[in-house]
Amino acid sequence: MGQSRRVQVRRVYDPVEAADGSRVLVDRIWPRGLRKDAAALDEWCKDVAPSTDLRKWYGHDPARFEEFGRRYRLELREETRAQALRHLREVARHGPLTLLTATKDREISAAAVLRAELTRG
Repeated sequence: MGQSRRVQVRRVYDPVEAADGSRVLVDRIWPRGLRKDAAALDEWCKDVAPSTDLRKWYGHDPARFEEFGRRYRLELREETRAQALRHLREVARHGPLTLLTATKDREISAAAVLRAELTRG
């Protein structure tokens, strides 16, 4: 199985699937309406999430996604986020990894940027 198939992005509200592997929430803010005791997570890695300022600037505007991705990748170089990203790489080395987000459109989410970072060369 290729690395790109080992990391996927799903909504945290979706039912658990057998192929999910490690399920990691990568949002900084806890998902609205989801009880912590009902969340099917292996961990919450909020240190890898974009800064509040970047998240608010982006606002999930599709026209800003490319620039959001560029800025977020720069933020991922900051030590705390870089350490969290290294941790996620390690998790992915040991089996399937599902990045969970509350974002409605997964394709233009921070989790999608993370997936691209985790699956490139």
